[in-house]
Amino acid sequence: MVAQKAKVTIFDVAKASGVSSSAVSYALNGKPGVSDATREKVLQEARKLGWRPNGAAQSLAQSRTRRIGLVLGYDPQLLSVEPYIMRLISGLGSALEERDYSLLIRMSMDDDDDVSILEDWIATGNVDALLLLNLEIGDPRIDLMKANPQMPCLAIADASLTGGLPTLTSDDAGASGTMIRFLASLGHRNIARVAGPEELGHSYIRDAAFSEITTELGIRYRCLHTDYTPESGADATKRLLSVTPRPTAIIYDNDVMALAGESVASMKNVSVPDELSIISWDDSFMNVAAHPAITALGRNVLESGRLAAQLMLKLIDGEEVEDVQEPPYELVERDSTGPAPKE
Repeated sequence: MVAQKAKVTIFDVAKASGVSSSAVSYALNGKPGVSDATREKVLQEARKLGWRPNGAAQSLAQSRTRRIGLVLGYDPQLLSVEPYIMRLISGLGSALEERDYSLLIRMSMDDDDDVSILEDWIATGNVDALLLLNLEIGDPRIDLMKANPQMPCLAIADASLTGGLPTLTSDDAGASGTMIRFLASLGHRNIARVAGPEELGHSYIRDAAFSEITTELGIRYRCLHTDYTPESGADATKRLLSVTPRPTAIIYDNDVMALAGESVASMKNVSVPDELSIISWDDSFMNVAAHPAITALGRNVLESGRLAAQLMLKLIDGEEVEDVQEPPYELVERDSTGPAPKE
């Protein structure tokens, strides 16, 4: 039995095979220049010795870093509690690992920081592609990426916000209608929404859809914008429950705010769902663990992450990617929603 070295090189494989190191390189990399018999012999000896390819050398030879870049502009406090981004990263990471790629994540504190990090990655080639999240109206990252088409880039956003960049998009306007019409079917005519930051593009899309659909259905509608944290969700709920007449249903733009809102209702002795129905835009384990369990509009975020990774790998390979739809939203009805209370 051959004793294995800590690191087996092509020179070790060449010595064991009785051929030159260049012949070993041809054989191991699937290139022409050696006979089938020699290739098989080299591969057999490489397996015996436990040879593994040198990732850095492969990347250099291919002019690739085998990394995808992602800048997270989230408040660290929110990032530590919100499940959405971690599920997205889990999906991204699992799909990238299948192609021996990794995810390089940087944190930024403001928009200028976002752009500076992207500019650095573009200039140095430290990543092979970029993923953009949480686009704003007139986001400077769009112009930056359009000015640097040599860097593959995918945006997860509404296609109306991405300036023609390859986009993974979701139907936020349609999802808004699903929730509003569900509440209308239960008799609710006075609803509110606790939304995310007003400057975010998807907040704008949702704002427009909510205003249009509630007007169409003759529903009174209020909206308060927050920073997505549970504290801001709780504060918005207190404000909404203090008005007269108070809403009979509240839709929250993420799960942590919905959970905080349900807690506020309990403290104020507002019964859920008898006096107040609650819906979370994002679904997660927290909605199931809550009491009562929270009705949610969810989607397969893990699959969205995997799909984003696959699209970026296509871009890296030189394939064309346009607008692709995320897995559809699905309304999961639980105990936090019920008929509107009688006046």
